[in-house]
Amino acid sequence: MRILHVFDHSIPLHSGYTFRSAAILREQRALGWETFHLTSPKQGEAAAAEEEIDGLCFFRTPAQAPAPPVIGEVALMRALEARIGEIAARLCPDLIHVHSPVLNALPALRVGRRLGIPVVYEIRAFWEDAAVDHGTTSEGSLRYRLTRALETYALRRVDHIFTICAGLRADILARGIPADRVTVIPNAVDIESFQLSGVPDAALRARLGLDAATVIGFVGSFYAYEGLDLLLDAVPGILVRQPDLRVLLVGGGPQEANLKAQAARLGIGDRVIFAGRVPHDEVSRYYDLIDLLAYPRHSMRLTELVTPLKPLEAMAQGRVFVASDVGGHKELVRDGETGRLFRAGSTSALTAAVGEMFEQRGHWSDYRAAGRRFVESERNWRNSVEAYRVPYSRLVPETAL
Repeated sequence: MRILHVFDHSIPLHSGYTFRSAAILREQRALGWETFHLTSPKQGEAAAAEEEIDGLCFFRTPAQAPAPPVIGEVALMRALEARIGEIAARLCPDLIHVHSPVLNALPALRVGRRLGIPVVYEIRAFWEDAAVDHGTTSEGSLRYRLTRALETYALRRVDHIFTICAGLRADILARGIPADRVTVIPNAVDIESFQLSGVPDAALRARLGLDAATVIGFVGSFYAYEGLDLLLDAVPGILVRQPDLRVLLVGGGPQEANLKAQAARLGIGDRVIFAGRVPHDEVSRYYDLIDLLAYPRHSMRLTELVTPLKPLEAMAQGRVFVASDVGGHKELVRDGETGRLFRAGSTSALTAAVGEMFEQRGHWSDYRAAGRRFVESERNWRNSVEAYRVPYSRLVPETAL
């Protein structure tokens, strides 16, 4: 079977989106399927029209010049449609598998209908909800409603829909899509890529000023929905019970300046270490410095509906964490077994959960073992990718499977 995947962006860019994409491609190839890969103009400037990254070849679509809203989106879709049509005509895939956002789905649909190729659409999050978090629109606005209508239009016309979790599936079904046309491909981890947490690097710990400290940490992008502001608000209360506390934030993003200003305002600037972005192959060294990870996501449509990768990656590494009880976390975390959940948006609940976890250090080995078992037995990419087989088989001639 020959599958043309169409992505918003891909490796070498680092994000949950690109890591999921690469994992899917590797597992599909392990099943004996031929996969081809195309990215939208949002990949940005590329070194060449075709690039090989980590053994995967990506066809690139040229980046677009900045343009006003609507005009820019239309130009992007036209450019992507032309590129999909060019690659599909050359490769003759059995299936076009397009990944969110809807700006990718509409061009793929046009090409698929023109060439007689089935099109499946995989939704990782809804474009309208992502725009709310980025501050470019508000829930219920005219732009929000138009974007939602565009998404529903695409959902009703593709040949099958994949999504990453039960929350998103429920929202899709509520739009009138038949249940047998929607399949969940859960977020997962590649077990072989994650080693159990190691011994902290003494030199790195000293350089960051973490000697003799108890460390709460977060590794990732600093988006507003991640709730790192709530974590900083909780620090003064946590210090009462844990006076040697330090907070290690590894990464960067839109909220970095706000978080630094907040730490200064709270008088905890000396307790919060902003380590900056680090190379991907060094991330584990920073994880090893952290005693307790924190995932304090705020409650909003995006976090209630979408499951993140970070808690699964933490479990794969045998790490201990607290997480807010948003819907995306509740689908992944067994409270009191694989991790600890606290009431989203509550500083006092986060403070209490952290305090109780530190008091239960003697039970941390149980959390680590349970989390590792969970990802090994249920949330690994081999299991997840196997779920593509039946929907694909309904759309592709048997001789191509």
